[in-house]
Amino acid sequence: MTMIRTALLAASLALASCASVAPPAASGAPTAALQGDAARPAQAGGWVRSELYFGVGEESGPAARPQTERIGEAQWRAFLDKEVTPRFPDGLTVLDAYGQWLFRGAAEPNRLATKVLVILHEDTPQRRNDIEAIRLAWKQATGHQSVLWSRQPVEVSF
Repeated sequence: MTMIRTALLAASLALASCASVAPPAASGAPTAALQGDAARPAQAGGWVRSELYFGVGEESGPAARPQTERIGEAQWRAFLDKEVTPRFPDGLTVLDAYGQWLFRGAAEPNRLATKVLVILHEDTPQRRNDIEAIRLAWKQATGHQSVLWSRQPVEVSF
C-alpha cells in the first residue's frame, strides 16, 4: 500500500510540474505591459531622443559678444507653435533649465536661463532635417549663435 501511495504521489508531482497556467483572457483593460496597437506598437526600434538647448534668459558673464535679451514666454510659445509643433505634432517635452559654460581664458562662467526641448522620434533623414530646421529657425529669429543638439538611441514603448 505504501508503494502504491508513493508511486501515485510521484506521478502527481511529475504531472503537476508539467502543468502551465493559462494567461487571463483579454478584457480590453490596460495592462501593466502597456501593449500597443497596430498604429502604435508596444515597442519600437530605430528611435532617438533629441534634446535641444535654447538660451532664453539675459546672458550674464564675461561674454566676448553683446549680451542677448531675455526671450519671453509668449515669444517662446509662438516659436513652438510655428516651428516645432508642425514638425513634431505627436508630442514633445519642454523643461525650464539653467545653463552655464566657461569661455576659454575666462575667469568665470557665462550663465543663461534655458529651455530644453526633448523629442523622441524615429531616426530618419527627414526627422534629422526637421531638427536642423528648428535650430536654424531659432538662430534666425533670435540672432543666437548656436542651439545645442544632443541625441542618443532609445527604446520606446507606447
